Parts: sequence; structure tokens; C-alpha cells
Amino acid sequence: MTTTISWPELPLAEWKDTYETLHMWTQIVGKIRLALTHLENHWWNSALYVTSRGLTTSAMSYHGRLLQMSFDFIAHLLVIETAEGYTKTIALKPRTVAEFYQETMATLASLEMPITIWTTPVEVPTRIPFEKDREHAAYDPEYAQRFWRILAQTSRVFTEFRCRFTGKVSPVHFFWGAFDLAVTRFSGRPAPAHPGAPNVAQFVQAEAYSHEVSSCGFWPGGGPISEPVFYAYAYPEPSGFKDYSIQPHEAFYHTGMGEFLLPYDVVRMANSPDETLLNFLQSTYEAAATSADWDRKALDRR
Repeated sequence: MTTTISWPELPLAEWKDTYETLHMWTQIVGKIRLALTHLENHWWNSALYVTSRGLTTSAMSYHGRLLQMSFDFIAHLLVIETAEGYTKTIALKPRTVAEFYQETMATLASLEMPITIWTTPVEVPTRIPFEKDREHAAYDPEYAQRFWRILAQTSRVFTEFRCRFTGKVSPVHFFWGAFDLAVTRFSGRPAPAHPGAPNVAQFVQAEAYSHEVSSCGFWPGGGPISEPVFYAYAYPEPSGFKDYSIQPHEAFYHTGMGEFLLPYDVVRMANSPDETLLNFLQSTYEAAATSADWDRKALDRR
């Protein structure tokens, strides 16, 4: 049996090209899921889910026929399965986004499931349509697997944190737009209209932030952040939120992003990664819920 590290190193500079390519591949699969599912609260129907081998769409319906698409970061395959017993695979290897897109769509068509998606990426500054993207073509299996292993451990801890709340709460799910794993708690109160975000349609943000939230997640970094981080934010951000005392002491409020951030390496190198991460999640939730006067007696599990 191969020994693995639960919380492996993931220096952004070492896998940036793979990250950008894999981001586009997950957007292709995520947009297929979006096309084959009904709208759920806050676009929960669009998200992917962590599995014991990677990420999955879970079961989807194509005119009454069930199919599932899963990234397997152990065998390094995209696996497409149908309820009739058919299984098709696409190799995860160095190849352009355009090639991956064409093979994925051709494979679905071979299963008599031709699907059309909007091929422009979202939530990224460089928006090359998938069928024209020959710029992103890297895939390092070691780093792709490290990323998934972090998602798997994070999902486990997030699930424990999720169970402490009896109010409305999202699944622990992976959003392919921003390429992050998240879980979100809701106060039950409506929120003011969201001001919008770059490279995201306004109606998308309006649905995502229709109600008051305390949200946390894991993001591998990018743009102004040069390292993987855990994050936490509140929308709308209440007065006093950013000045609230949170744990651990290495966490900080990033003014530009409007979020608390905890460097992933702080968790990775902690004596108890679970406890360190749970302290961050709990204290940032308390910052949001206390500052915004949530009904914690009704919402928190005691």
C-alpha cells in the first residue's frame, strides 16, 4: 500500500499551469452538470462533490437517462458512467483545453447524449472559449492528486463543522467557477442585492447571495494571493466583523478581498490540523453571527 500525506504541500508556483488547465476542465464538466440539472438554491445544482478518488457531478438526467461524470485523480481519468451500464473514460494528461473539450463532447455523443453548453469560461480574467483554448495544456498528475487530497481532508473537516448548525446550510461542495471548496451557513434573513463581481453575470450573484450568509472555504490561491488559503466571509459584511478576534493567531483580515484568510501551510504544519482549521471556521462564524445578531440560540447545535 502506498503511503500518502494527508495534508500535502501545494506551492502555487509549482503547479500553476496544471491548476489553470484543470480549472478549465472542471468548468467544462461543471457546465454540463448545470445544463442537465434544475436550478437549486444559490446554484447548488452546479457544484461538484469530493469523492474517495476525486470529484464527481453525482447522478444527472439526460431525457430520463442517468449519467455521472467523475474526475479520478488516482487513475487520472475522467470517467463517464450511465445507468445502462456503459462506462467511457478520457485520460487526464497533458493536452489542450480544446482537445479535452472535443473528446468529452464526442464521448457524450457516442453515448447518444449530445449536450450543448456555453463554452466561455467564468470567474477568470482570460476567457478563451473552450473549443479555442490551446493555451492551457499542462497536467502534472502528482500535483493534481495533491490538490484532491487536500480537498478530501478539507471536506471531512468542513462536514464536521457543518453538523454544528441546525439552520439552513449548504452541502460541502466544489464550485468550478472560482475553483474552491465551500460550505455556507444562512441566518434565514434576506440580503440586499449583491453589487456583482468580475467575470460573473449579475443574475448569478443575485441568486448566490439572495440571503444573509456566513461562508468559508478552501482556495488554492491566485491573483493577489500567492499561496493556498482557507477563507471566511460574511455577506452582507456586518459592522465589527473584520475587527472580531479570531483563531488561530496567524489568520488575518484581507481588506482587498473582504475576507478572513488562514494560510494553508499553517493548518498543514499544525500539531492538530483538524483542530486548527475548526478553530478558524468556528471563530469566523462567530464573528459573522455575533456581529450581525443572528438568532444563535435557534441556529447553533449545542
